Amino acid sequence: MVRVEILSEDRSGGVVLKRLTNCIIKQYTQDFVSYLRPHRGCGYWPDHPDNKPDPFSAGLLELLPAKLRAYEKVFSGTETIVIVCIDSDDHDPEELMNRLKDTCRRYARDLPTVIAISVEEMESWMLADKNALLMAYPEADMEVLDGYEQDSICGTWEVLCDAILKEQSPRIKKIGYPAIGQYKATWAEKISKYMLPENNVSPSFKKFELALSGAVRQVLHA
Repeated sequence: MVRVEILSEDRSGGVVLKRLTNCIIKQYTQDFVSYLRPHRGCGYWPDHPDNKPDPFSAGLLELLPAKLRAYEKVFSGTETIVIVCIDSDDHDPEELMNRLKDTCRRYARDLPTVIAISVEEMESWMLADKNALLMAYPEADMEVLDGYEQDSICGTWEVLCDAILKEQSPRIKKIGYPAIGQYKATWAEKISKYMLPENNVSPSFKKFELALSGAVRQVLHA
């Protein structure tokens, strides 16, 4: 059985990724199980990645080296794939990808690892499947959706907020977190139910889909 460990920076983005991951893997095998491991945000790169993380660490990047070492120790030699999912936010996606790949090679060299970077946020992948978005929210503002440039750095969750909440959007943005986090979780839950890989036009998603497909073929034919 193929085992997939999904490390995400939060639960809402992880829900989207898990459902898309399952859809992709089902094209190759029905014999798999996937686990979502959400964190409390992106966090920061640790100053001493070889050391045991601080007990109060909760961010994905802070814990990543230690978790990769654990996966390598426990699952090396098995049909296990590790997915690391993160928003690019204000980071350069290519630089972030290279650093994550280096970290995975260093600490989990015997496990297939796949990096999922959504540009700029996971909401960009939801906006990339307009069919799913409209099935979840049929009254969404089409003018806002049509004006969005895919995978652009523009405040992606704010675009989704404008499209779904319309005239209520400015008030919700002003409220801020943690209320925004609850809205984002609801959007992710509802929209992801209808998302299909073949309908997604996000370039960053397509890169992930290609990488995951390669990893699945690798473990199935190892």
